[in-house]
Amino acid sequence: MSREILVCDHVTKVFTSGFLHKIEVRAVDDVSFTVKEGEIISLIGQSGSGKTTLGKIILRLLPPTSGNVIFNGKDIWNELKSKEDLKEYWRNVHAIFQNPMGSFNAFYKVDRVLNQALELRGIDPNSEEGIKLKEESLRAVGLNPGEILGKYPHQLSGGQLQRVMISRNWILKPKLLIADEAVSMLDVSTRGKIMELFDKLRKEIGSSIIFISHDIGLSYFISDRIFIMHRGRIVEEGTPEEVIDNPKDEYTKTLIASVPTIYRRWEDFEEV
Repeated sequence: MSREILVCDHVTKVFTSGFLHKIEVRAVDDVSFTVKEGEIISLIGQSGSGKTTLGKIILRLLPPTSGNVIFNGKDIWNELKSKEDLKEYWRNVHAIFQNPMGSFNAFYKVDRVLNQALELRGIDPNSEEGIKLKEESLRAVGLNPGEILGKYPHQLSGGQLQRVMISRNWILKPKLLIADEAVSMLDVSTRGKIMELFDKLRKEIGSSIIFISHDIGLSYFISDRIFIMHRGRIVEEGTPEEVIDNPKDEYTKTLIASVPTIYRRWEDFEEV
């Protein structure tokens, strides 16, 4: 049985606003769950459900108000102190965000994000090994290195840029990848190809993936387990069949009712 790589234990995040009359908003409210090695889980919820805030806490971008996040046996907010600790953590826990263009600096060629990944691994981007890895990583995600390297972000499509970000992960080989609405801005055909690449990362590199989304259909066929978030809390969890085919929580039922068709499971697509 696969071991647990990530443990979120009673994680809470409270935002406070106002000067005379303070208002508290519990963006994440006492959330606990685990992620196993090589597992794909989905955090599903509408805007404001707390799923992105939870992702930022796991990425160590936003501190929790209370609770613990344990990665590979270490509490990421209490035990990772040095720059080297953080560098190692961000090499093993990486993210792909919603807007591909937002992940690139318009003044630099797209090569830069791949070079930074190589440097995190201690490899000279201009060495023979570095150049070979860049080209291999791009081919792994279906891109022609000759058409990508040396280009600026505005010269590539959104789908190509998102694939470059996935190729960066191919270089880093992270133990945990957080995909926050990573396909929501892409067209339908490109979405399918990107989802195939996520599955490829899991199968060939062994990465665990947290897929943060409002898209029940995509989550249904790629996930091993699904967690439904509402107002900062996980209101339902289980396999796609348990949660989507046999929902128990009223909020989950409402979400599913808004989706005309639930896609088939990922394994069904592979058999076609």
